[in-house]
Amino acid sequence: MRDQLISVIIADRPYRVSVKSEEEEQRFREAGKLIKEKMTEYAQAYSFRDTQDILAILALQFVVESLTMSNSLQDRPKLLEQLTLIEQLLDDCLKEANAH
Repeated sequence: MRDQLISVIIADRPYRVSVKSEEEEQRFREAGKLIKEKMTEYAQAYSFRDTQDILAILALQFVVESLTMSNSLQDRPKLLEQLTLIEQLLDDCLKEANAH
């Protein structure tokens, strides 16, 4: 698939986005749908009337979630190192127990 322009509606406005694949197009469409759902949810839950306020809170939530996931991924090598150490200790204990 060649780069293709698609339209994604956010806050009742169309935004044209260039996508490189069907998968990328699907992600943009899903993102647009999620934004619409969250905007409706926030408008009802927090009585926001101004679209800009809703978009600002929504952007803040998504960035916090992104940062949280990024931090979790950065901790992964440390976790894997600890799990490898635990596995080695267990192997040593099993070898020692089998030797007796």
